[in-house]
Amino acid sequence: MTTKPLTYKDSGVDIDAGNALVERIKPMVAKTRRPEVLAGLGGFGGLFAIPPERYREPVLVSGTDGVGTKLKLAQRARCHDSIGIDLVAMCVNDVLVQGAEPLFFLDYFACGRLDTDVAAAVVSGIAAGCEQAGAALIGGETAEMPDMYADGEYDLAGFCVGAVEKSQLIDGARIAAGDAIIGLASSGPHSNGFSLIRRILEVAENRDVNGASAESLLIEPTRIYVHAILRLMSALPVHGLAHITGGGLTDNIPRILSADVHAEIDINSWTQQPIFDWLQATGRIDTGEMRRTFNCGVGMVAVVAADQANNAIEVLNANGERAWLLGQVVAGAGPVAYV
Repeated sequence: MTTKPLTYKDSGVDIDAGNALVERIKPMVAKTRRPEVLAGLGGFGGLFAIPPERYREPVLVSGTDGVGTKLKLAQRARCHDSIGIDLVAMCVNDVLVQGAEPLFFLDYFACGRLDTDVAAAVVSGIAAGCEQAGAALIGGETAEMPDMYADGEYDLAGFCVGAVEKSQLIDGARIAAGDAIIGLASSGPHSNGFSLIRRILEVAENRDVNGASAESLLIEPTRIYVHAILRLMSALPVHGLAHITGGGLTDNIPRILSADVHAEIDINSWTQQPIFDWLQATGRIDTGEMRRTFNCGVGMVAVVAADQANNAIEVLNANGERAWLLGQVVAGAGPVAYV
């Protein structure tokens, strides 16, 4: 039987540390503010007004995701800031492919014991990702749960809401045989396949990749395509968009295609980054397995009419992306064909 009154802090939850974190991250959050945000950080809910002058029939598009076991690498490398960019990217890129502009973002940070320095670093990355995406960081949750996580471990989840005019939704319905498939370069494996990546790191005898460490290349944050894709959509009709996440080109492109067409991908149209060659060689991974597990250098694809392909590539490259003609849509049912 205890001889003194117990407090919440005695059980492992430090309310003062949580409050200190909120104050510490307020300047970071303020940098992501949009005019539509109606309240500051710290309320029970985030408030965001949809501007009536911008939409006649607004459709809200929501997405949620995490960063998988890439968190293990980030925590081991003490690289806590860039993992927040990954979190935002995985959510906003998914919302984007429906044609929606990301409007606001919320995060969930769970740990066993709150380290305010680590948590602030994570939120700084989340805020940086929101700035890249043009989304307001309007709220979140910090959950300190003793015995659920080991010291130094934490988990992340993100939630994004975007909006698009109903008539401008991109759902793949306009995709037809003959359309061009445009590839946008990834920054590496992004946030997919890291259970396999961690297994490869365990067996790797040499972690040098063209003079860089494999870990430094693998921890590179997921690319955020919002700015360039929004510019593309304003410049010309986009028939379809696919975020290349788990499942790679093999499984993600068919998600936007009707049953009577399939994608034909020119495997000579791009050179994947050396980190993918290292992963394949070190793990002795079959090429088909590589294409279903990793993006292999292609983080996003856009489908446009064939006569708009050059224009699309010019717009994307002018807005900071590396884009090229990846392939085409061809008639007939079937899986992705690599030619």
